[in-house]
Amino acid sequence: MLVPTRRSILKAAPALAAGGTLAVALPARQGLAAPHGMNRLREGGADLPPITFTDADGKPHSPADFTGKGLVINLWATWCPPCVAEMPALDRLAAALAQEEILVLPLSSDRGGTPVVQSFYQRIRLQTLRIWLDPRGAAARALGARGLPTTVIVDRSGRETARLEGDAAWDTPEFIAAVRRLAGRGPTEATRGA
Repeated sequence: MLVPTRRSILKAAPALAAGGTLAVALPARQGLAAPHGMNRLREGGADLPPITFTDADGKPHSPADFTGKGLVINLWATWCPPCVAEMPALDRLAAALAQEEILVLPLSSDRGGTPVVQSFYQRIRLQTLRIWLDPRGAAARALGARGLPTTVIVDRSGRETARLEGDAAWDTPEFIAAVRRLAGRGPTEATRGA
């Protein structure tokens, strides 16, 4: 167990004065570091509010169109640096889970619509993610997003099981396992695990 000493506390004083915590001031212990964002994953069951969004062609969709599938709904925009940073990891997450019927739905709030998102996808070479749009932010408001990016995990019965505000390392083994567990549950598993 790592015990803070007077010396380590004094070394940490500048970080603490700047609003940091002792945990960030102490040296990291090998093997215990969680992937980026894992500490912000908040689990909890809730009914999903009615939301709609469109595909690249402007056709309206809702989560009900994906009944029986797990969903990772990511609210993002091309002008949002943390959103841009996590998109390659979300693309790799989508590829890793595609055979398990867990879909990643990145709902872009870019007002420029499909051309802006398509150009962005090509520029950073996203290969698995499809284009989904929420240009007026209606889905983000209905989901109660406080900022971008926000990711909502929905199980196969259509219930929100977890939420994460901010960017994350979605393609790490820990996140992939968490998404499988949270989005992969069916109605009977969800009630049993609750």
